[in-house]
Amino acid sequence: MLLASIPSPSVSEWSLGPLTLRAYALCIVLGVVVAVWISMRRWRARGGDPGTVVDIAVWAVAFGLIGGRLYHVITDWHLYFGSEARNEPIDALKIWNGGLGIWGAIALGGVGVWIACRRRGIALSAMADTVAPGLAIGQAIGRWGNYFNQELFGGPTDLPWGIEIRPGQAGTIPGFDVYHPTFLYESLWNLALAGVLLWVGGRFSLRHGRLFSLYVAGYTLGRFWIEGMRSDPTSEILGLRLNQWTSIVLFVGALAYFWFMRNKTGEEALGVELPGSGGDGEVDGHGAEQVDEPELADAAERQGQSPAAVTSSAAASSTVTSSTAAPSGDVASGDVASGDVASGDAVTKHEEDGEAGAADDTRTRSDADAVAGGESAKGGVKDTAEGR
Repeated sequence: MLLASIPSPSVSEWSLGPLTLRAYALCIVLGVVVAVWISMRRWRARGGDPGTVVDIAVWAVAFGLIGGRLYHVITDWHLYFGSEARNEPIDALKIWNGGLGIWGAIALGGVGVWIACRRRGIALSAMADTVAPGLAIGQAIGRWGNYFNQELFGGPTDLPWGIEIRPGQAGTIPGFDVYHPTFLYESLWNLALAGVLLWVGGRFSLRHGRLFSLYVAGYTLGRFWIEGMRSDPTSEILGLRLNQWTSIVLFVGALAYFWFMRNKTGEEALGVELPGSGGDGEVDGHGAEQVDEPELADAAERQGQSPAAVTSSAAASSTVTSSTAAPSGDVASGDVASGDVASGDAVTKHEEDGEAGAADDTRTRSDADAVAGGESAKGGVKDTAEGR
């Protein structure tokens, strides 16, 4: 005796003038938006630029839609080609009517992500781990498109959460109106999987693609079970649906990847430039810009000064900046606090080095002697008097 059931949707599309909005497409779009939003927050928390996720999502969605449709048409080719086809061959291109294979979407979508990450200097494994929970939630939302399209349901049932399917739909059995809502089962499974991924990722800090491999293993485990409940016609091999074989292969592959990468350590590239690295010069370990000696030499020649003296003076300026921004070594031990070393001794030392390197340049040596202090100036006067 049937006590209750989930009713069929009263409407699956809306017309706005010449534009038709289909519930199936809206569910897919909403799933993508939520997945991207979650991934942006996770990528920011990891230290990456959240805007990068949007850029990569453009590649992933474009490639994923193509891959998902190709997988569906290839595995269910009898729906579009052959004497028993229920659709015209041209219908294979009508993606808005439903029919996306998740495996093709992930495979080709992954290619799009790889291309985008490669262009931005981001480790593919880092991005994959970041998007895994959001991807599972996005799938959970997108699955509701099957509800509006009245497709991908299971066998007949009298359970109170059974879904009413209109007669004549592919997979229906004469005399039965209520079937297992496999789309709902998969949606709930994906939500639970996302929760597990978020907990495991935060608890154990899985990196280098290991969290994504758990997503694949978890999804395929549930998909194998749910796929066996579906009643829609599809290709079979040795009594198992093709998607079940795909689930087995990917489940084993995901576990193997997780095992082989269990001891992988090290940082993963996030494609983020360090502060100050956008300039012409390079940045050293203290955050100070390194001196480009060839350019300083050219400037010295134009000014009629010794290249060695100018280089030494620039190095002194760099040392002062480095000591102020990130004190280390002898300077950090207490001299910087008084300000004497940073403002006097460091500069004097480098200027004296400049005098030694520019002994053949009288004009530069005189200028350096004047800056060095009163003792050098007095010595110069005494020597001049004795010479006279």
